[in-house]
Amino acid sequence: MRWMLAVGGLVVALGSQGAGGAQGSPGSPGGQGSAVFQDHCATCHLGSDPRIPTLAALRQRTPESVIDSLTAGPMRQQGSELTDAERRAVAEYVTGRAVGTGGAAPVASATCTVSTPLDLSAVGHWNGWGVDVTNTRFQPAAQGGLSAEQLPKLTLKWAFGFPNATTARAQPTVAAGRLFVGSQSGLVYSLDAKTGCVIWTYQAKGAVRTAIVLGPRAGGGVAAYFGDATPSAYAVDASTGALLWTRKVDEHPAAHVTGTPTLYQDRLYVPVASGEEGQGANPRYECCTFRGSLLALNAATGAVIWKTYTLPDESKPIGRNKSGTTRWGPSGAGIWSSPTIDAKRHLVYAATGNMYTEPQTTMSDAVVAFDMDTGKVVWSSQVTPNDVFVTGCNNPNAPNCPDALGPDFDFGNSPILATLPDGRDLIVIGQKSGVGWAMDPDRRGAVVWQYRAGKGSALGGMEWGSAVDEERAYFAVSDTIGSSEPGGLHAVRLDTGERAWFSPPTSPKCASGRGCNAALSAAITATPGLIFAGSNDGALRAYSMKDGSVLWEFDTNRDFETVNGVPAKGASINEAGPTVAGGMVFVNSGYGALGGRPGNVLLAFGTQ
Repeated sequence: MRWMLAVGGLVVALGSQGAGGAQGSPGSPGGQGSAVFQDHCATCHLGSDPRIPTLAALRQRTPESVIDSLTAGPMRQQGSELTDAERRAVAEYVTGRAVGTGGAAPVASATCTVSTPLDLSAVGHWNGWGVDVTNTRFQPAAQGGLSAEQLPKLTLKWAFGFPNATTARAQPTVAAGRLFVGSQSGLVYSLDAKTGCVIWTYQAKGAVRTAIVLGPRAGGGVAAYFGDATPSAYAVDASTGALLWTRKVDEHPAAHVTGTPTLYQDRLYVPVASGEEGQGANPRYECCTFRGSLLALNAATGAVIWKTYTLPDESKPIGRNKSGTTRWGPSGAGIWSSPTIDAKRHLVYAATGNMYTEPQTTMSDAVVAFDMDTGKVVWSSQVTPNDVFVTGCNNPNAPNCPDALGPDFDFGNSPILATLPDGRDLIVIGQKSGVGWAMDPDRRGAVVWQYRAGKGSALGGMEWGSAVDEERAYFAVSDTIGSSEPGGLHAVRLDTGERAWFSPPTSPKCASGRGCNAALSAAITATPGLIFAGSNDGALRAYSMKDGSVLWEFDTNRDFETVNGVPAKGASINEAGPTVAGGMVFVNSGYGALGGRPGNVLLAFGTQ
């Protein structure tokens, strides 16, 4: 799946600019940086693939942040082929700036002088990815504190800028008047939810795009858990930001944690995905060896209780690519989304991505049930077989492509465990194929119904997150590739899979150009009477849960004055969904990847 998401640093941001698109900076010989780019980057990133960000996105970053991506971040696999001098040269070449020019940092006035006690029982919280361990993304009225009648009073209260960032995609967590959020630089922030002032920061080793999960600590206090791109899991003191423990969860150089860990009964369930499928056009790369996995960690210590791979067998040589380099398989089936807890059946559900190389297994593009105690796979329900996919295969000369290229229809949604009014349970999930599925957890994931919401494509269908209430499932459609009208929101009856209503795509708020469309790729959020959705066009909208009509919207396509003094602007909203808690709405805007438009701002809305 989302190879460009995994490599949000150097190479991804070069897109269709061509080798001459960036000028050598004063601090770096343009010739060396250009040569490195041509030799290591151009083969993959001089095409017109809409998933590749533009050079404008990378120019908003500093050379230091690009070097970080090449050494310790998501581009470390590609960066390992370069010397220190080459990494510096290409970073300066593509950013047009010399190392040492610096970047914006929070100003002193952004620091809070007083903070409230951290009480997880306080009303008005959103914890983790799906607001509950069943990942419904439905916020009850008591916690959300926001109704349709209050929407006319919903206005922007403050904005916070992420320094040296082109993407703001980590979903905020809110509890006891505090907001917790990760960032592209790896800085994790604890902010005052009412004002945006900084309570503390913690610097992770890689980019943090997971939500933060809060939980009580043995002996008192609260821990904050998250994952990063290195890939590591972390626990820090939620009151101070002090590190409690960190644990590397996979040794593969392309692995990272994208899905938010799930905390349940003193265990932290951590999903592992990777960006290795981005190596399809690299003739020197032995593609591919990554295997997705799910880990259960001791929440108090970070010790590994169990780790289960989605592909049980290690990769073996299966032939050679067009350049004579060894190919390996099977590989792939990463877990991109937050795991889901089924306490009744003592299971953990996770949804998997596509294969990178053959031979095909039944574990890709599937919902997989793991035993909580042992990690044993209890069952797997695959909906798209033979989805073997690596990027770059739109080029007929790409060396690492399988003989039969799959459609890249993997899962970015988390499985939702929904309970109907009659007591029946369903697993509901949207897929990049454009199909929403309902599965029976008591019949090994057998399909109960399916609903066609979109055309589907590599960036189409349902991307990051659907939602349910007691009667309906809600599917937001992306379809940014292969569709003349991306976007649209669907409400579907939970019991039958029949359409309740459809809200068609809206007119884009942005001016024009690449990434200016109404695709609903970001996760959506439900609260009684309302569906909140961020769009690729930069708009945050509230839809009526009754009929899908748009009740409120805010255009984020502009520069913002921020409470921390960092220059910030909004643009495409993608990946993370809006957080609704305590009568406020929080959303990140800016997505300099995968056909989006770059930005770097966290926005807070309130009615008072």
